Amino acid sequence: MNAFPKKFTWGVASAAYQVEGGASVDGRGPSVWDDFSATPGKVFDGHTGEIACDSYHRASEDANLIGDLGVTGYRFSISWSRLFPEGIGERNEAGFSYYDQLIDALLERGVQPWITLYHWDLPSALHKQGGWLDPRSPEWFENYTKAVVDRFSDRVSHWFTLNEPAIFLGLGYNEGTHAPGLKLPRKDVLLATHHALLAHGRAVQVIRANAKQAPVIGFAPVGNLHTPATESEADIEAARKATFTVPDEGWTYNYSWYCDPVMLGHYPEQGLKFFGKDAPAFTDADLETMHQPLDMFGVNIYSAGVVRAGDQGEPVEVPSVRGYPTTMFRWTINPESLYWGPKFLSERYKLPVVITENGLASMDWVHADGKVHDAGRVDYLTRYLCQLRRACADGVDVRGYFQWSIMDNFEWAEGYALRFGLVYLDYETLERIPKDSYHWYASLIASNGENLPKSLQPLR
Repeated sequence: MNAFPKKFTWGVASAAYQVEGGASVDGRGPSVWDDFSATPGKVFDGHTGEIACDSYHRASEDANLIGDLGVTGYRFSISWSRLFPEGIGERNEAGFSYYDQLIDALLERGVQPWITLYHWDLPSALHKQGGWLDPRSPEWFENYTKAVVDRFSDRVSHWFTLNEPAIFLGLGYNEGTHAPGLKLPRKDVLLATHHALLAHGRAVQVIRANAKQAPVIGFAPVGNLHTPATESEADIEAARKATFTVPDEGWTYNYSWYCDPVMLGHYPEQGLKFFGKDAPAFTDADLETMHQPLDMFGVNIYSAGVVRAGDQGEPVEVPSVRGYPTTMFRWTINPESLYWGPKFLSERYKLPVVITENGLASMDWVHADGKVHDAGRVDYLTRYLCQLRRACADGVDVRGYFQWSIMDNFEWAEGYALRFGLVYLDYETLERIPKDSYHWYASLIASNGENLPKSLQPLR
């Protein structure tokens, strides 16, 4: 018997700056990613999102690619500065019209739009006023959310507030490798994080109060996921502990600091102790604002570390053996992350899970026969989805899966060097070529996962 629910949502995903292009047309204002990618040395080979996949001019064509897959959901983000060139104030009707066109094209093809309100592209004008460091930023985001909900909620019911704050704050405000390219003191990074979590809460309140269709609302964080080296109780507990610990190294990359306030109503004690005087000042009212009722937990999973239990039960990292498979991003391939991740996160936060991102940066090109044969991606997705099937069979409430990404696109600081798509993009001609994985995924969706193999050779 198939473990995937009958009403399981199979989908694909993208983000505005990565696919839209049209960066300086029809009144769109610049975002921090326009500024960052235009700065020499910040993005691979000087690439920018000025054209990207040109989806801004190809909404109908891309909707056809999405619809022909047979997916029932498409997760995409809104470009804040396309709607409000200055972030606040004057609206840009051309931007609203573009999303009207996209939403209508999806619905005509039987695909539900799942909107992410913020996928990293803060309007430049707001960054110049302080960005997420400014205490007004939750209000800015609230007002932007209200405009989006007023315009689109007659046709859109599924919403995500923030995508991966650990990344846009950790890499953007702490490490400086993503927009806006800052390297701030820890205290400032934590203050910006506090404001972003308040913005999340205020956005949820706005959606609940104003949506024209009954809303389904989620949050899409990412964190320091770990899987156990064996299925002993000791190793499983060590992996659970490692997953929810604010780590000494890479402290911005964790689950509990971002998720506990949003889903449990408090900052984690271990994190407060770890950050000490750098932790932001907060009130009970702040925590109440952050802790709004949610309907789903968006989970972005590509890989995970592996740990075993030490002599005192503490997590001990288990290094990969030499030659173990990795992606083109040098991310270790760990299919069990799509079992343990949903399991650990649903246990702690008591919410239905939606896999909002999962996919492979692979080595793809057009072969001599004119097709793109990406057998590695098919195998990767097969292995991960078998583990997700296992999670469903074990009672984890998984409601959907969104493959990243529908098409090759601008991969942030890596530019166009990495290809995650089911559809190949010729960045010179903008031709779209469905890969073998596209056709494989269409077949998988048609069977609701029934045609996944029952057993697999070990990964090595």
